[in-house]
Amino acid sequence: MVLRSGFAAAALGHAFRMSRAGPALLLFLFPFHAALAQEALANRGNDPFMQISSAIAGCTAPRGPFETEKEWLAEAHYRIERGNSCWVAGRCRLSNSYLYDREIAESVTRRLAALDAATHWRQQTSLWLTVQRRFIYVDGCVAPGFDKARFVSALGETADVETVIDRTVVKP
Repeated sequence: MVLRSGFAAAALGHAFRMSRAGPALLLFLFPFHAALAQEALANRGNDPFMQISSAIAGCTAPRGPFETEKEWLAEAHYRIERGNSCWVAGRCRLSNSYLYDREIAESVTRRLAALDAATHWRQQTSLWLTVQRRFIYVDGCVAPGFDKARFVSALGETADVETVIDRTVVKP
C-alpha cells in the first residue's frame, strides 16, 4: 500500500497523533513503507537468463535482465524499435529479433555441453548468460589463464547469434 492520496496520508497522520505509542508506530511503519517504496525487479521481457557455471567462489551474480517497471516503460519504445529493425533491414527471418532468444538459449546450452567436454570451462568459471535480441551477454568471473577468446568465439558460432558481449572479470 503506497500512500498517494491526501486522504490516506491524513488518516495515517491522524492515527499517529492519536496514538500514545506514536514513536513506536512510526518505527513499526518505517521499514514497511521503505520496502514498499522500492520497486520490485522483474524479467519483464522474459529474456533468457541462466547461470551456467559456479566454480569461482565469491563471484557476484549480475543483475541480468531484471528491471523495475519504470525502467521497463522507459525502454519499451527502444526495445520495440531495436527488435523490429533487423526485420526492416532484411537481416532477420523472424519479425522481431527478440523472437530468436529462446531458440538461441537452447542451442547455446547444447553447444556449451560439447565445449565443456573439450575445454573443461565449467571448472574455471562462474558465469551467467543473458540472451537479448540475438545478443549473448556473458557476465561473471573467470580464472587467470582461462581462454576467454575461444569461449566467446564458440558462443558466437551459435545459429542466429549476432554478437557476444564479454563482461567477465578475471578472479583467482
